[in-house]
Amino acid sequence: MTTVHMLRHGEVENPQGILYGRIPGFHLSELGVAMAKAVASAVADRPIVHVVASPLERAQETAAPIAEKFGLPVHVDEDLIESTNWFEGRRVGVGDGVLRDPRNWWVLRNPMLPSWGEPYKQIAERMSRAMHAARKAAEAAGGEAVCVSHQLPIWTLRRFMEGKRLWHDPRRRQCALASLTSFHFDGDRLTGISYSEPAAHLIRQSSTAKRARGA
Repeated sequence: MTTVHMLRHGEVENPQGILYGRIPGFHLSELGVAMAKAVASAVADRPIVHVVASPLERAQETAAPIAEKFGLPVHVDEDLIESTNWFEGRRVGVGDGVLRDPRNWWVLRNPMLPSWGEPYKQIAERMSRAMHAARKAAEAAGGEAVCVSHQLPIWTLRRFMEGKRLWHDPRRRQCALASLTSFHFDGDRLTGISYSEPAAHLIRQSSTAKRARGA
């Protein structure tokens, strides 16, 4: 029996508020570094024997404290990378106008695929491949694995493993920053999925501080 923990990276320094996707050069913020350390402390009593991460900087930096705590290298798996997105490099938040611009509507024509980025099916397939590769490595070493990835890939994998449809409302994803979505196996058979947020207290403290500064 073993467990593969899918860890979403910590907060990223992104003052322009763009959709950074696969763009290189985006690193963890000060809060993000604290989140990574909080996760390392949370799994300190787990038998972690394998650490692997997306090639993007924010994932590598989130994996580093865990690898250091267990004296392990951080392996890289391209299958754990962020999903592609047509809006990469642009601001797409509420009020930015990008989604209301008729010139962009053709990109939004099929939310079930989705038409604006990497197909959900493709994401599920590569994430499943990465998860099972980590499971086999951990199983061979008699322990558990941590895989650092990104919100949409992790959530898509979870829905895939639960047998649910892959298209969904992004606002309902249960995959907070620095959260752990843990897949429990008996051999190659999935026996359960659990979820935890080791850095939730840091997010609450940051939100409180921001509100105080704005008051």
